[in-house]
Amino acid sequence: MPRRPDTSPQTLLLFRALLADPSQWRYGYDLSRETALASGTLYPILIRLADREFLETRWEPPEQPGRPPRHVYRLTDAGADHARERLAAAAKPSASSKKAATAPTPRLLGGAR
Repeated sequence: MPRRPDTSPQTLLLFRALLADPSQWRYGYDLSRETALASGTLYPILIRLADREFLETRWEPPEQPGRPPRHVYRLTDAGADHARERLAAAAKPSASSKKAATAPTPRLLGGAR
């Protein structure tokens, strides 16, 4: 079964960070620092989640004159539900790991028993 694109380990890290306070607006830079995700990994995930309407985005005016506006992000209600669902699914063992855990241990030829 192919993995859903929104369940990568990097996306799960981002979901955990965003779920800490789903209603809080977050800067990408802060999310990058919190998750240790590089900007080349983080921003494509943020864009994809925003395109799927799991994130709200907006431009925030600069705090200091001469600085550019900053993009901020937060989970939508649907995004928070989706994040919780994906994190719960990731925490459950997969069918293949269950099968491996219950498979009989092979005996070694001529080895110890």
